Amino acid sequence: MKHDGWRAQLHRSSDVVIFSKNGKEISGRFAIIPDALRSLPDCIIDAEIVGCDADGTPDFRGLMAGNSAGLCTWCFDLLAIDGKDVHNEHRRERLLQLLSGADQDLLRFSESFDDADKLLAATARMGLEGIVSKKRSAPYIAGPNCGWVKVKTQPWRQANRERYKMFEKD
Repeated sequence: MKHDGWRAQLHRSSDVVIFSKNGKEISGRFAIIPDALRSLPDCIIDAEIVGCDADGTPDFRGLMAGNSAGLCTWCFDLLAIDGKDVHNEHRRERLLQLLSGADQDLLRFSESFDDADKLLAATARMGLEGIVSKKRSAPYIAGPNCGWVKVKTQPWRQANRERYKMFEKD
């Protein structure tokens, strides 16, 4: 599922640091997430920080406004653990195991689904952004690459036609 939030890398070592997809340090913006990460061993997790409304629906406008109510992090890939690169190992299984002892409200495991058509239809019915997919056997590659396919739902695209205005400077 494509979560409507901020892509982030969560770095847990002697301290916790959160980086945006552009490499900017954003830990202070999401102050409650580092506390949840402190219960984990040293690791690097690829994730999406999402703000949800009272119904649990992603609320990107609320996230941009700094609303921390309903804040969670959907974790979808494990890049390193205890200083060891795990790109070519069973990353998702290890991530699920790692998160099993964590705060499930803040650190959530992003499930994968076998039927993309059913998942896209379900996300459209729920008013969600869409889906992201890649081959399960594909290795993790940092940065933009053609291995990922993003499909946004028609209802979401219609509702967010003027979304660009949130990013305009005064």
